[in-house]
Amino acid sequence: MTSPAFSVRFWGVRGSIACSGPGTVRYGGNTSSLEVRCGERLLLFDAGTGIRYLGKALEGAALDTDLFFTHTHFDHVCGLPFFRPFFEPKNRFRLWAGHLGEGLTLRRVLSEFMMSPLFPVPPEVFRAQLEYRDFAAGETLRPASGIEVKSAPLNHPDGATGYRIEYDGRSLCYLTDTEHVPGAPDRKVLALMAGADLVIYDCMYTDEEYPRFAGWGHSTWQEAVRLCRAAGAKRLVVFHHDPDHDDDMLDAIGREVAKALPGSVVAREGLLLEP
Repeated sequence: MTSPAFSVRFWGVRGSIACSGPGTVRYGGNTSSLEVRCGERLLLFDAGTGIRYLGKALEGAALDTDLFFTHTHFDHVCGLPFFRPFFEPKNRFRLWAGHLGEGLTLRRVLSEFMMSPLFPVPPEVFRAQLEYRDFAAGETLRPASGIEVKSAPLNHPDGATGYRIEYDGRSLCYLTDTEHVPGAPDRKVLALMAGADLVIYDCMYTDEEYPRFAGWGHSTWQEAVRLCRAAGAKRLVVFHHDPDHDDDMLDAIGREVAKALPGSVVAREGLLLEP
């Protein structure tokens, strides 16, 4: 199947922890992993358990690409040691993170994540060429000619980064692991979303559930709709599903979000969209 010139494919859509069972078959249980195609250029976002399956799909290809992290909580990095392209010497990757500070670097964080006795081998086991690139959320990145990646800090414990990818006159936003303040839209998020063709947003909870989880760093699908309307964004993708939200509940959310913002959908593994 030929991918559109500008597209996003979902390999992991779940939040917090991977989950499996009869209740997650249709939408999938892997944690965050996205594949974005900008013409011939490949960009990857987050390295949850879904990146293992993405790696199998990419196996054999010679890769020169970028991997952007929203943040480095376990559910967004735990698939990294199982990403097969990292073991191929012919491949080259640039790893980006914009949320770290106070002496922390992405290289250090990933090294300590893959440290005995938590993990049996360190990142040095990877044979691909890896470049670690720390930046400050808010910067604009240009990973390749014709591709602009804008960023903004998000409201999440330990920090997180939201991204807006612009290519060929279209725009895609990836805004996960961010918590809203009821009644006070996040101006940084609104600015990043302004007029976007497609917005992938942290919809971990519903408005009804949210008060029980205030301070946990996540948002709701209803807030996503409110933000999209305020920002003039065209379509919403409900993302980062709660492990306790089964397929039937996500079906129900999908019906509601499609009524609230026509053209919007709930993310599922394998879904391919063009902004």
